[in-house]
Amino acid sequence: MDQDQARHWLRTALDEARIGLREGGVPIGAALYGADGALLGRGHNRRVQDGDPSAHAETDAFRKAGRQRSYRGTTMVTTLSPCWYCSGLVRQFGISRVVVGEAETFRGGHDWLAEHGVEVVVLDDPACVGLMREFVAARPDLWNEDIGHD
Repeated sequence: MDQDQARHWLRTALDEARIGLREGGVPIGAALYGADGALLGRGHNRRVQDGDPSAHAETDAFRKAGRQRSYRGTTMVTTLSPCWYCSGLVRQFGISRVVVGEAETFRGGHDWLAEHGVEVVVLDDPACVGLMREFVAARPDLWNEDIGHD
């Protein structure tokens, strides 16, 4: 995948992450793009805001994209390496590519996705890293809840 295109699409997910933070939630954002490059859906982690443990950024973007006949050729862009739940969503629906803003703060299932034929692009974006590091330092309780640690 073209790195410039990936970084352009990442801005949409990063905007969503910042919205989530302003709302008092976990600053993770995502966007789903069609094979033709059209934005299908965008979203952010809404676990806190909605009181819904399944409202991850990727699932929010996926739900907002609405029903698609096929997900072949689509790209899920996320500010943070997708957890196992969201990695499962990518595999279940045959999303072809995942663009990851950063995997330093949390290393989710992107290696597993790559092993199973999903194209994975990790950008190591400094803005994504900085946003998550600041959040984890400020709200370790909420972060540990989000990743399932006591």
